[in-house]
Amino acid sequence: MFFHIVLERNMQLHPRFFGRNLRDNLVAKLMKDVEGTCSGRHGFVVAITGIENIGKGLIREGTGFVTFPVKYQCVVFRPFKGEILEAVVTMVNKMGFFAEAGPVQIFVSNHLIPDDMEFQSGDMPNYTTSDGSVKIQKDSEVRLKIIGTRVDATEIFCIGTIKDDFLGVINDPAAG
Repeated sequence: MFFHIVLERNMQLHPRFFGRNLRDNLVAKLMKDVEGTCSGRHGFVVAITGIENIGKGLIREGTGFVTFPVKYQCVVFRPFKGEILEAVVTMVNKMGFFAEAGPVQIFVSNHLIPDDMEFQSGDMPNYTTSDGSVKIQKDSEVRLKIIGTRVDATEIFCIGTIKDDFLGVINDPAAG
C-alpha cells in the first residue's frame, strides 16, 4: 500500500556546495540519498514530493561540513498481510516461484499454488494446469495475496499465495 508521509533526515553538505544554489544542492542530495531506499519502519521510499522545512545548519568542527535538519514529504510503499498485489514472476523452480511488485520480492511456495497446477521442468520451468490452459513462467503477471511479511532494517520480504478466489495469472507472455 502507498502512503504519503512526512520524514526527517539530517543532511551533511560539503562547503563546495554553499552559495546561491545551496537549497537546490541540498534537495538534489536528499533525493539521491533517500529515493529508492527502504526502512523497515516506513517501507520503500518511492519519491520525495516536497520539502517542508530546512533547518539552520550546524558546522561540524574540523571538517567544514554542515549538517542541515531537513523535513520532507514522500510517498512510501509498504506491503501488508492480506493485501492483494499484481506482480511479475522473476523465477520459477520446483519449490515455488518468486515475483516482484515494484521493489518488493514475494515468494509463493508450491503449497500455496492451486493443486491442479504441476511443476514442469525444462529450458523454461513453469507451473501448468493439467489441461494446459494456464501457465505460470518467468515474466507472467500474477495477482497474489500477501500472507506474511518479514521486516529487516533495510529490506522487506513477503510470502504470498495464489490459492484463493480471483488470484492467479492475469497476463501470460507465452499466450501473447
